[in-house]
Amino acid sequence: MFRRLKASLVYLLLLSFSIPAMASETPDDNNLSSLISYLEEKGFEIESLLNDPRFEIYEDIVDRFTKSAERKSHSLDSYKRVLNFEDKARQLDPFMENYSDQLKQAEEKYGIPSSVIAAIIGIESDYGKNIGSHNPFNAYVSMYANGYRQDFAKAQISELLEFTKRNDIDVFELKSSYAGAMAFAQFIPYSLNKWFVGEDIFDMKNNIMSVANYLAYFKERTGDIETAVLRYNPSSLYTQAVLDLAKQARL
Repeated sequence: MFRRLKASLVYLLLLSFSIPAMASETPDDNNLSSLISYLEEKGFEIESLLNDPRFEIYEDIVDRFTKSAERKSHSLDSYKRVLNFEDKARQLDPFMENYSDQLKQAEEKYGIPSSVIAAIIGIESDYGKNIGSHNPFNAYVSMYANGYRQDFAKAQISELLEFTKRNDIDVFELKSSYAGAMAFAQFIPYSLNKWFVGEDIFDMKNNIMSVANYLAYFKERTGDIETAVLRYNPSSLYTQAVLDLAKQARL
């Protein structure tokens, strides 16, 4: 259960939040005042966001990362069970049929098999049905406050605020995974800014084109689709699950 912090507690956090022993960052980075200063240098003011009643610290954020399916010792079969692979396999062809025009367009433009694009969207968001119940700003601030991958977290907050400013979006209206990944393609803010195609992140066509754009970028640099999928999620289990799901396509 998440605990919502009121404005007064936010300021206590600014003064005294301690870093867990596992954190690799220096003690000087252990409170939100350094995050505020960093983002001010980038041109973003976040104190008003930290005082917003919708702001909260996700206390279990570190556990969510360290206990993710990819980090557990799984066989491929057990990993697939965690993903509900068989259910996703049953949904693959209907999804591809429903979005056949968009998938064909993406394959022709980017040279990425439509089955691989569909498989990634299937695994990432259950074909658009599960985009997450967290908020990306809260997720990345929680990572920073808990001393987990602070450099990554503050960079993603900057990217997120750039994205919301450019698109005139209330950051608290966005939903994400606990890792701050958004939309049907589950892009982190950096990936949204660099590879997302289109303006509406909840338009399936845009997500299909964006997955293809992302994979094409890394396929060109790595030489094959398997390594490009690995760059989407640096897990060999994930990569194999995506490619195995793509092989289930009959269309």
